[in-house]
Amino acid sequence: MTLTHPTLARQLAPTPSLLRDVLLVVGGAAFVALLAQAEVPLKPVPLTLQTLGVLLVGAALGWKRALAALAVYVAAGAAGLPVLAGGSAGLMNAAGTGLRASIGYLFSYPLAAALVGFLVERYALDRKFLGTCLAMLAGSVVIYAVGLPVLGALTGLKGGALLTAGLTPFIIGDTIKLLLAALLLPTAWTFIRK
Repeated sequence: MTLTHPTLARQLAPTPSLLRDVLLVVGGAAFVALLAQAEVPLKPVPLTLQTLGVLLVGAALGWKRALAALAVYVAAGAAGLPVLAGGSAGLMNAAGTGLRASIGYLFSYPLAAALVGFLVERYALDRKFLGTCLAMLAGSVVIYAVGLPVLGALTGLKGGALLTAGLTPFIIGDTIKLLLAALLLPTAWTFIRK
């Protein structure tokens, strides 16, 4: 399947080069790391701006570079760099007794960013408000489809308790982030066209 629409990154830096791609991937990972520092320390999963970064990186870079950027981000956190929520690092929980409860969400980020990037490249969904909302919603579904079952497996939470811990506290914030992205991306395209 041929992807037909340029991403913001390709529009702004149209000349292909390894250096361009490395800078975009590292920049995307750094952008998500920066947004992860805006944290509301909820338990068992903190509320951050990470997901906004994940979805924006997916749309701006396209599926391949977004997948790479978020893989770099997760690998950096796993390697001990303080890039995860609130400057944390590593895949273990704070007590060191098991995996961090948010690990499923973290591992979903490359997949979610890649899906958003694919939708943008294939259907140009980032050019209009509604299209951007749809792409971001699809990415958010991936994050919860991976994150919630892993959270349940790690904490033993099920049903309503699992949704209360891993979904419900994030709905309003995710909606605001989705709407913000849906305003930012079409606006960026408007400026680029001028």
